[in-house]
Amino acid sequence: MPPAFGRPASLDLIRSPGWHDAFSPARSVQSTLRVFLRRKFLLASDFLLQVTGSREANESLSCRRSSICLLTLMALVLQMPISAQASAKTSSYEEQVCDPLADYFLGMEDYPEAIRRHRVVINDDPANALAHYHLGFAYGVVGQHRQELAEYQKAIGLGLDDWQLFLNLGLLYLESGQTRDATQVLRLAALLGPERPETHFNLALAYERRGALAQAEQEALLSLQIDPSQPDARNTLGAIYAEEGKYVRASQEWNELVGEIPDYTPARTNLAILQHVESSGSKGAAEPTGFIRNP
Repeated sequence: MPPAFGRPASLDLIRSPGWHDAFSPARSVQSTLRVFLRRKFLLASDFLLQVTGSREANESLSCRRSSICLLTLMALVLQMPISAQASAKTSSYEEQVCDPLADYFLGMEDYPEAIRRHRVVINDDPANALAHYHLGFAYGVVGQHRQELAEYQKAIGLGLDDWQLFLNLGLLYLESGQTRDATQVLRLAALLGPERPETHFNLALAYERRGALAQAEQEALLSLQIDPSQPDARNTLGAIYAEEGKYVRASQEWNELVGEIPDYTPARTNLAILQHVESSGSKGAAEPTGFIRNP
């Protein structure tokens, strides 16, 4: 979906999956995230309690507390401050301002012109974190993923803490096969945007690819709890159920999805695969890659 012109400080920039160009980032994900220690944990905690209000919510919060502790320990090992210095450096996404004309071309999907104009903006103001982020997004759309990564890292280094930035960086790692780095970054995206279903959905994909099926199921369910009208998330949840050996739940999820959206091909295909698995007597031994997760 193209970003809306007229809102240069809050463009909706979510990169689309589909490229598979492997690359070796110049810096590790730990280096990318080392300046990002000002967690919005209270916001995430309050939101999860409002959504669930149950034991599952408490378990989710415990998991997130562990995540934050792990990131804090990482920062200590890297000898990076968790202090007012980092907080003072960080400004919120809403406070950032980019060039309206440069963002206009980004919104109009004229990416070569958007790249040219954002480079001019950065040349005049190298500390403009939002401009670096928008430039990185434009690079990614045209397939220049090394440049995309470099600009995302610069935006983070300058203190930009928007959930969309971390979601796009996580997708970049995920699509290049760096699932561990993707998981770390997407967990941050979910912490920054706990009310956004896409952060939890993509985190579920990262967990699933790493074989962490319990966590994948939890994040997929949370995503659907926020927004039940997500056929891709429902289909992926069915695939996770199938990989866990929960064939009844998988079948129920896909059948309900096909009943509501008859022309949704992935769910129909998965039902056929599941029927073959069950009829062949290979229950519990289905290949994880056999089921279609999202189109």
